[in-house]
Amino acid sequence: MNDIEISQKAEMLPIQSIAQKAGFTEGEVEPYGHYKAKINIFSEKEKGSMGKLILVTSINPTPAGEGKSTVTVGLGDALNEITNSAMVALREPSQGPVMGMKGGATGGGYSQVIPMDDINLHFTGDMHALTAANNTLAALIDNHIQQGNDLNIDPRSIVWRRCLDINDRSLRNIVIGLGGRFSGVPREDAFDITVASELMAILCLSKDLSDLKDRINRILIANTYDGKPVFVKDLHVGGAITALLKDAIKPNLVQTIGHTPALIHGGPFANIAHGCNSVLATRTALEHADYAITEAGFGADLGAEKFLDIKTPVLGKTPDAIVIVATIRALKYNGGANLADLQTEDLTALERGFVNLKRHVKNMMSYNIPVTVSINHFVSDTDAEVSKLAEMVKALGVNAIVTDAWAKGGEGSKELANEVIRLTNQDLGDMHKLYDVNDSIKNKIETVVKNIYGGSGVEFSSAALKKIKECEENGWDKMPVCMAKTQYSFSDDPKKLGAPSDFVIQVSDINIRLGAGFLVALTGKILTMPGLPKHPAALDIDINSKGEITGLF
Repeated sequence: MNDIEISQKAEMLPIQSIAQKAGFTEGEVEPYGHYKAKINIFSEKEKGSMGKLILVTSINPTPAGEGKSTVTVGLGDALNEITNSAMVALREPSQGPVMGMKGGATGGGYSQVIPMDDINLHFTGDMHALTAANNTLAALIDNHIQQGNDLNIDPRSIVWRRCLDINDRSLRNIVIGLGGRFSGVPREDAFDITVASELMAILCLSKDLSDLKDRINRILIANTYDGKPVFVKDLHVGGAITALLKDAIKPNLVQTIGHTPALIHGGPFANIAHGCNSVLATRTALEHADYAITEAGFGADLGAEKFLDIKTPVLGKTPDAIVIVATIRALKYNGGANLADLQTEDLTALERGFVNLKRHVKNMMSYNIPVTVSINHFVSDTDAEVSKLAEMVKALGVNAIVTDAWAKGGEGSKELANEVIRLTNQDLGDMHKLYDVNDSIKNKIETVVKNIYGGSGVEFSSAALKKIKECEENGWDKMPVCMAKTQYSFSDDPKKLGAPSDFVIQVSDINIRLGAGFLVALTGKILTMPGLPKHPAALDIDINSKGEITGLF
């Protein structure tokens, strides 16, 4: 059976049973049908102590696949079976990848969060609420200019873009306001995909509703004709935008196939935004379970670095262990093997491709957090390849655990769970920070490039240098940096596989995200609105007269 067939045949417990198991009170649970619910974070319940946090990340993604979400869910089920107190916290899938090429983010096989089809298609409407709120703000900005422009906004300086949660390359660059003086002020505009928007990042980093509104009011939207910054608070619409997100800010509760409680909330892309689920969902999981298992998008050079340097300071909790997911076939691909040959034993390609995993392991260890490697098992893996990989990992001072989460769920992840329990009982002291947020913007970017990517330096475009100067003049330079970079390589060139070195990262621009609380460095040819492939996944999705969906995976 494929993923969606396994999901549809799985026995689901009523969401009230899952909520009760997780320790949520009746007043905290707002059911969305039989198997989904919102958790009311506005309840007056006293905050509890926090459990242990496990961060799951991976090597750089390849067409061969790594199965990071599958391992995350399997690990959650295994920890729940062993300790009876574990909860998974994941991001919400974006409609762009679901209808495009990558697919959803609900795991696979017998390590899935369910109902998989609902979660991948609309879910509880969070993405639509974010899209509506984002575009309401855009409409209010243009209306203010149309109605007299009391704030003296220069339309050419507007940085707030519209968004849509689908890959639509036609909307990357547009002109609005055409049709005469009653149709608005003509200007250039653009769309981002919703999961790359600042509003998505704000939702995921907000500690509560008041923090959400404060962050929205801090959003930089434009400059005046004389170069002064204009914020949402100046438009007096922060309350209205926040009101549109009053339900979206509440974490979503579902279950795994193994009936482990799972919170799925927020979905920023890691190659553009910070790639982590919401602080609220992670903290809620930590307060309701002895073990909270979460993941960060794409490879450890993106999602995990941003989790540790952007999310962790807001969350107020450092991961107690890090799991790096790797597959033998993906490492062989990194070592130069062709996609068609990945099922054939190739120890030479595996050794060459190991450099990718090696750099990720050393990067994560540099934060002074215990690390383990999960070898996500496939039937084509040979004993010799598994043994060789485990041996190479062991030489780094780290254990490699073979995991079979797709086929066996929690049962296939118990050895990994026991290793995680062992690691979380270690005390290595405080996490080492990659950089000081008070350092200069250039130095922070160069630190990420040299210490995480393995590059030799950074070249900044004139546009990027202008933005850096603007930040320094306004005191906006004391924030973390969020690198927007291809997920396929340590470099900004997606074709440079393995562990390239001595390359120079090209920073084309800096996006100022005062509400989110970080600066986005755009590198290489990164796009904030993806396009659909020649054969989008939507071509294979169908629904019958009974409402049963096929072809989703």
